[in-house]
Amino acid sequence: MTRIRRVIHAALAVLAIVTLARRGSAQDAAWLSGVRPTANAIWVDSLDLSKTIGREPRPGQAAIGGRGGRAGQPAPAPTPITLDGTVYQHGLGVTSNAELWIDLGGKAKRFVAVGGIDDARKTGRGSVTFEVWVDGRKRFDSGLLKAGQPAVPINVDLSGAKRVALFVGDGGDGTTDDIADWGGAAIVMTDNTAHPVTTGAPVDPPPVVASSATAAPSLNSPRITGSTPGRPFLFRIPASGAGPLKFAAKNLAAGLTLDVTTGIITGALTRAGTTPVDVTVTGPKGKATGTITIVGSQHSLALTPPLGWNSWNVWGGAVTDAEVRAAADALVKTGLAAQGYTYVNIDDAWEGPRDANGEITSNEKFPDMKALADYVHGKGLKIGIYSGPGPRTCQQRFAASYQHEMQDAKTWAKWGFDYIKYDWCSYSDIEPKNGNAELPALQKPYLLLRAVLDGLDRDFVYSLCQYGWGSVWTWGAEVGGNLWRVTGDITDTWASMSGIGFAQTDHEQFAGPGHWNDTDMLVVGKLGWGGTLRDTKLTPNEQLVHISLWSLQAAPLIIGADLSQADEFTINLLGNPEVLAVNQDPLGKAAGRTTRNGRTEVWSRPLSDGTRAVGLFNRDLVAQTMTVKWSDLGLAGSQPVRDLWQHKDLGAKSDAFSVVVPRHGVVLVKIGRPTR
Repeated sequence: MTRIRRVIHAALAVLAIVTLARRGSAQDAAWLSGVRPTANAIWVDSLDLSKTIGREPRPGQAAIGGRGGRAGQPAPAPTPITLDGTVYQHGLGVTSNAELWIDLGGKAKRFVAVGGIDDARKTGRGSVTFEVWVDGRKRFDSGLLKAGQPAVPINVDLSGAKRVALFVGDGGDGTTDDIADWGGAAIVMTDNTAHPVTTGAPVDPPPVVASSATAAPSLNSPRITGSTPGRPFLFRIPASGAGPLKFAAKNLAAGLTLDVTTGIITGALTRAGTTPVDVTVTGPKGKATGTITIVGSQHSLALTPPLGWNSWNVWGGAVTDAEVRAAADALVKTGLAAQGYTYVNIDDAWEGPRDANGEITSNEKFPDMKALADYVHGKGLKIGIYSGPGPRTCQQRFAASYQHEMQDAKTWAKWGFDYIKYDWCSYSDIEPKNGNAELPALQKPYLLLRAVLDGLDRDFVYSLCQYGWGSVWTWGAEVGGNLWRVTGDITDTWASMSGIGFAQTDHEQFAGPGHWNDTDMLVVGKLGWGGTLRDTKLTPNEQLVHISLWSLQAAPLIIGADLSQADEFTINLLGNPEVLAVNQDPLGKAAGRTTRNGRTEVWSRPLSDGTRAVGLFNRDLVAQTMTVKWSDLGLAGSQPVRDLWQHKDLGAKSDAFSVVVPRHGVVLVKIGRPTR
């Protein structure tokens, strides 16, 4: 009977605290739960929430809206936490993939809450899991909760526990509509002198990343490039090593010239066709040889995912001519240009007014666009620009290209640009918003600019930026896009990056040479979005996950950092030649999810040499031993395994490979024997 009474008492305690979470105080809740009527029960929303992994929770508010749109509009008005029609005055409103770690000091008794998707997303597509981890072990798992399903009561014994972690998972299908509430979340302490304290997550040893710099000459990726015959051709041979380096080429396509001291190929192809060019790079420490394939035809751009830099994630709307030049300088100085990073892209906020003839001009921050383009080209790099099909760009106060498409494209070409990011934004004023538009309406503005670009005398890589709605990945290639955004804007949080990256399964079938799924710009290094520069919020292991997953998925790698302040880790992270070789593999087969077990996932892609690149990803809160079976990869027998981040052979493995993967970490390997 004593045990039965304890169970009933615990249930009544949960009911009391949840009831008072809707209207009352922690002190009253503590009294009803059978402890002293003082501060024994602590509302979790009264703690310091700044250490939350993911977007910081909103105390007593649902996590709806966010920080406002890209144009700086204010966030929506606060929305109270509401579950199954009940409003909770206390609780945490979070988005999925959010973690909150709390130090209990061994003086807690119980955690109680109600978990569910907020009523404001009752008819949405959200799916989440609520988990409570106690001293490294999962003690509560709600199972998958979908929008519209009832919230679940949560009651976890914390007796003697040192640390508790509150976690909301994304259900394995991305973060869309994952507006989750810990309604009435409270921790009951042992006495009124004890108080929980939020902490950071456990710190893992930093990952080992091989140096991107070598003394001996190396011919890097990409090994294939294309251009329309008759249009300007520019390609910097991606080669590294102690200098000075000398370059030589046999069978260079007609119309092209190689600068033997810089490795920059310029000119214009005189005819269509595919030309394999034998390249030799010689330096004080030896020489390297290899083949660069040059493809001459219309629409032969971006045969591998674009590598480069974009101004937005560091400078935002404050970008200037000087900062773009500095980015080009830094690509060369850091050695990243030698690893294939090519594009230097100006995002929004370069635009000035239209002149009397309607021609777009640049603003005072960009006094001479042609001179800027010439400067970038002089380094063997290419330069990109930004606009959109609507009347205004995403910053709203700048002119976009609506009804000026031909005029603007001719201006970009006259200035010497090579890449256009075309951002939907205010085109919603012209056509129905979001997924309500019919497919022809979604395609119309992109088809229009494609036709305009085809009529120019200059090649443009064509980047469609539509934030993923309308299933753009299924039709981006049809409208002539070289890449298309399949997601909203990324931020430098684990919740954002992992939510985007791991939601891409099944999109791989739409990617291939010339046409790529764009999962947004990289968020490593020094970032700022136009504000104060700071280090990325991603841990070193999370940064490896970021680059590994983007590389496996054949996503464009567009750096969003101030490279003039890049440290050695960031340079080695971005410039690892073996990881970049996966991203730039000319076969162009993007990875898909091979297996998933809870929050551990294996992603793999076939490579052009007959091997497979495989990423073992641990999204869990603690380290996990992971195994990939050869049978899941179409392999058998003994196969060599190489760690790509460490440039380390791990030996031959029979039938499977097992490894301990840190929390929020990855082991990226190449498996198999090359067949060509």
